[in-house]
Amino acid sequence: MFVIDSQLQKDTVLIGEFTLCSLLLMNDSQYPWFILVPRREDVSELFQLDLSDQQQLWKETTVLAEVLKDCFAADKMNVATLGNVVSQLHMHVIVRRKEDPSWPAPVWGNLPAKVYSSEELQTIRQRLRAVLTNDFRFAES
Repeated sequence: MFVIDSQLQKDTVLIGEFTLCSLLLMNDSQYPWFILVPRREDVSELFQLDLSDQQQLWKETTVLAEVLKDCFAADKMNVATLGNVVSQLHMHVIVRRKEDPSWPAPVWGNLPAKVYSSEELQTIRQRLRAVLTNDFRFAES
């Protein structure tokens, strides 16, 4: 049975689901930092997905990155899989702006997280509802 890694559960807020991936928001209001987690058991590497799932993951990543770039006025989109701390396969899709507190350094471990207020989370969900319309189901908030 598929379960999102406990560290991801602790650090994120569930936004909803694409066809393959659960969409999470890192609970750090300094950056619009999203994470896609393919709902497949015991997968830690991209190459462990079958070809169809690899293509679907890339499709969902691309759609999300394009939407976020426009929706959050990104100067740069950071897209990566790392897995050094959380081995479960997950794709980071991070909106970077020249005025963000870590620019141009990576966001990982640079500053302590500033958790979202319930109002800030509601605003993000509303922004995403306007742009994530195809093949996406929002989680109950």
